[in-house]
Amino acid sequence: MHQKKIEGGMHVSKLLTGDLAAFESNPLDFLTYLSTQSDVASFRLGPFQNIQLISDPEMIKEILVTKQNNFVKSQDMTVLKSVVGNGLLTSEKDMHRSQRKRIQPAFKKNHISVYGEDMIQTTDDYIQQWKDNDQRAISEDMMNITLGIISKTMFGMPFQDGHKQIGKPMETVMQQAVKRMRAIIQLPLWIPVKNNKQLKQAVKSLDDVLFTIIANRRKDEQQNEDLLGILMDATDETGIHQMSDKQLRDELMTIFLAGHETTANALIWTFYLLTQNPEAERKLFDEIDSVIGSRKPSAEDYMNLPYTQHVFSESLRLYPPAYVIGRKADKNVEIDGHLFKKGNMILISPYVMHRKPEYFENPNSFIPERFERERQKELPDFVYFPFSGGPRVCIGNHFAMMEAVLVIATIARRFQLKLADDPKEVKPQPLITLRAKNVPLMRIEDRMKEK
Repeated sequence: MHQKKIEGGMHVSKLLTGDLAAFESNPLDFLTYLSTQSDVASFRLGPFQNIQLISDPEMIKEILVTKQNNFVKSQDMTVLKSVVGNGLLTSEKDMHRSQRKRIQPAFKKNHISVYGEDMIQTTDDYIQQWKDNDQRAISEDMMNITLGIISKTMFGMPFQDGHKQIGKPMETVMQQAVKRMRAIIQLPLWIPVKNNKQLKQAVKSLDDVLFTIIANRRKDEQQNEDLLGILMDATDETGIHQMSDKQLRDELMTIFLAGHETTANALIWTFYLLTQNPEAERKLFDEIDSVIGSRKPSAEDYMNLPYTQHVFSESLRLYPPAYVIGRKADKNVEIDGHLFKKGNMILISPYVMHRKPEYFENPNSFIPERFERERQKELPDFVYFPFSGGPRVCIGNHFAMMEAVLVIATIARRFQLKLADDPKEVKPQPLITLRAKNVPLMRIEDRMKEK
């Protein structure tokens, strides 16, 4: 009798939670397993949320490109909206198209080249404190460097102020947003429980900084070529209306969220993977030594570092920061014989697609040579898409690629990173972005002392 009661209780629990326990236990393994069962695999989170995982590249292209007007972003975006507002990440339809058109000039090639020098200088300034045989928490270092870069390129904020005023509250925002996303019941923010209080206080801290910067910039008659200056000059289709302070705040918050955390995590994974793959590390050093030597890198070096680019691309393949993409059908739509009804939830996982053995030989191995030009051309569309795709492709994808390659080159020109001790197993931790868990301390060796 007792056993039957337990089994009955488990059955009721399964009815209420669906696949939530399996998903929360290991989302990446759960989604990878589902993708082996069907290109359109269904599962359920909680009592009502039915979701379909799409793992066919042609169907993914239909959802993200060809028939993208039939879809909006997933319900998780409502959580982020409470943080970033109606910025480019969370806005929809006409609002999104209008904002993207206004923001796009900030990410044109000529501006990114200017940002490149800031990327190098910020990194070089940061690693001046590094000494031979130091042990470094590389996760913290990469977060600090990318925060410094986004602070400098966005509105010329000195790095130290950026970390103090933005880094800590942004970390709180990320932690609390994940808790809300994964909760079966999301309590309204006005209910004064501990997590809500922490989230609201962190958002207020960020708002205080951003609105102060915007107000000061409004008073500044000087022309500024940083991201904020470009956004403040941007007008709508009429050529008249500029962004309000609230809209500027929302876009700045979005850029911080999407442009700081993601690149930092990708760099953490890259440096860890290099410690595990000495042959790839040797090729990286050879290229950097040949192209840059002992001089300081420049933005123009980016195009002359193809192997360094391949190293980062392969890191993005194995551990894409945006490991899942959610969509909700905005109307009934048929794709490849499958009817998705209005309100249906859909997941697409770059992490899953990037490891499919039918497209990538030895898919779990770190092989930067996969991204040599001719090999890359052989891949179908939407087999490799770390920056999403279609009209909602990451607006800062070229910025992020240049930033990562220049950071890698600036550090690797000077230092080799090695694990300081035998680590625990480093595992992916799927939060809002794909973090690395259990990254050990790294011992840095000054490569310049050998030259």
